[in-house]
Amino acid sequence: MSRVPVVLAGARGHGRWHVANIRRLERAGLVRLAGICELTPLTEQEAEGELPEQSADFGALLDSTGARVAVICTPIPTHTDLALTAARRGVHLLLEKPPAPSYAEFRRMADGVAEAGVACQVGFQSLGSHAVPAIRELVARGAIGEVVGIGGAGAWVRDEDYFRRAPWSGKRRLNGADVIDGALTNPLAHAVATALALGGTARAEDVTGIETELSHANDIEADDTSCVRIGTARGHRVTVAATLCAERAAEPYVLVHGSSGRVTFWYKQDRVLLQRGGHGPEEFHHDRTDLLENLVDHLTTGAPLLVPPDETGAFMRVVEAIRRAPDPEPLPEAAWRRLPGERRRVVPGIDGLVAAAADTLSLYSELGAPWAPRTEHPRHEVSTR
Repeated sequence: MSRVPVVLAGARGHGRWHVANIRRLERAGLVRLAGICELTPLTEQEAEGELPEQSADFGALLDSTGARVAVICTPIPTHTDLALTAARRGVHLLLEKPPAPSYAEFRRMADGVAEAGVACQVGFQSLGSHAVPAIRELVARGAIGEVVGIGGAGAWVRDEDYFRRAPWSGKRRLNGADVIDGALTNPLAHAVATALALGGTARAEDVTGIETELSHANDIEADDTSCVRIGTARGHRVTVAATLCAERAAEPYVLVHGSSGRVTFWYKQDRVLLQRGGHGPEEFHHDRTDLLENLVDHLTTGAPLLVPPDETGAFMRVVEAIRRAPDPEPLPEAAWRRLPGERRRVVPGIDGLVAAAADTLSLYSELGAPWAPRTEHPRHEVSTR
């Protein structure tokens, strides 16, 4: 089998992970790094090997390399246009999350890709975990009774330089274009997407309404401490709480609440804990399928894609609700403190609030956070389009 030629757009920042992953699959004989699209060319050290063809012109690079797959890891507002540039050339896609900064841009991308007849995989790596179908199977056979709700918790630490890593970092808009680079839509987007997937509510039509609480301790436009509650057509709620201002970094997780038990999934570790009445706790560790490897498998053997665009429609409804919500509120100075040695801002007590939100499916204001908004929470009703 000949190796699939791959072009990577965006090879710095998070793109470094993709460079390493493509090289790994290259050593396995599955792909060939045919080109890198960057404004400034990479060095051999950055490319982790012999330099492929490089260009700042994505379309021209796809043409000259004969790429069959493009990996797009560029600023969020560029995703749709670059994806369509590849699709028009018949080039298949691995598109980093979030796939677009608005639901309209997402639909333009997804519809264009479908019309072109190319495969598109959205880069929610957690959905490649074998734990996801395993948890669905546990739920389907009634291991925890009826699902009554799903919680997600992400308590991370990011220093102030993180929000200056790129011109679009921490922005809601840049030069008139939507960015929506908030905690729930980018760094902890996996918590949202994974919670929706575990509840069988991953498609756009599965969402009936969305409540948001968005705030920031850092000097940014977007949210760094936020929560969202999603109503679903299945009748259960999905609540996800996130912060980049935690007191201590913790592994993010999703919690499936059942009428007679619960399942906790630490999605970065592929680790699952099953707790139910009449049984001792049971812990499972699962393997994971890499999403680029799955895309190549799809192209060569017809294996089903793990994360096609339609399976991220519900997540994009959340992005749209956050985009349409009032701008995040700055937390009062009394609600946060700066850690001088680490140059980061901490919201005291936020670690416990994040965990409590996932545990009780409550919003921060309902948990008594003194800085949370005291207004009514509008439900962003969504259409089925």
